[in-house]
Amino acid sequence: MKYTIQQFRKDYPDDDACLDKLFSLRHGERPECTGCHRESKFHRIKGRKAYACQWCAYQIYPCAGTPLEKTTTPLTSWFYAMYLMTATRNGVSAKELERQLGVTYKCAWRMGHKIRELMDTLGMSEPLSGHVEVDESYVGGKRKGGKRGRGAEGKTIVFGTLERGGEVRGRIVSDVGRRTLEPIVRATVKEGATVSTDELQSYKDLVKFGYEHGVVQHGAGEYVSGVHHVNSLEGFFSQLKRGIIGTHIHVSTKHLPKYVGEFAFRYNNRKNPGQMFERVIRNF
Repeated sequence: MKYTIQQFRKDYPDDDACLDKLFSLRHGERPECTGCHRESKFHRIKGRKAYACQWCAYQIYPCAGTPLEKTTTPLTSWFYAMYLMTATRNGVSAKELERQLGVTYKCAWRMGHKIRELMDTLGMSEPLSGHVEVDESYVGGKRKGGKRGRGAEGKTIVFGTLERGGEVRGRIVSDVGRRTLEPIVRATVKEGATVSTDELQSYKDLVKFGYEHGVVQHGAGEYVSGVHHVNSLEGFFSQLKRGIIGTHIHVSTKHLPKYVGEFAFRYNNRKNPGQMFERVIRNF
């Protein structure tokens, strides 16, 4: 079920509601007070982003240690930015956040990147298993005359692994040599999994590490060989590229890992779109 804008506005009508959410997520409804070590009902301190213990007046600041700790931007703006970035298929540009939130471009740019960093850290712990597709793609760069394409200069290599019916992992790599890609596959994919790749020689030794390895010969015009293909992963790469070109126009190599993480987060939560916003909030 989707989390609609009507539900969002009902849940977070003002900064107080946002702060209450952060408090409940970080400390629970009746946490034990650090000051007096008693279970307490904390009361909001008027005019401050803090709560006080009912027994000893010990204060808790829910925003402490989060990107919201020193911000002067309203919490409702931060929450709405997170809602937009989880509710849209191709993300939200800094310019769009600037227009919708009424903040400066510099502020919108910073908010977007902070939220992408949160999305990038979610759901990346468990190794992939079952049937996994492995491939690499080239993002960015332009030929002379402004045209994009595989032969363009300045491209960045994105290496991906995708579990069929499951999650995707993506990261930036410096090259597609065996010494670079092989350790990543071994760290990301559980031993014994079935692995599908193209004919790149960097993958030829995967069987030595306990993988059932199948190859599709893209150079010969083959895109499916029995159960083996990398079409699902190429679909993710296509979505990433369309999102960057259509929404952000250009992304630097320095910040591309955050965008890869952002799009991977959406892909990994595609079956539960209504939970994306809640997951990002909880990660604060």
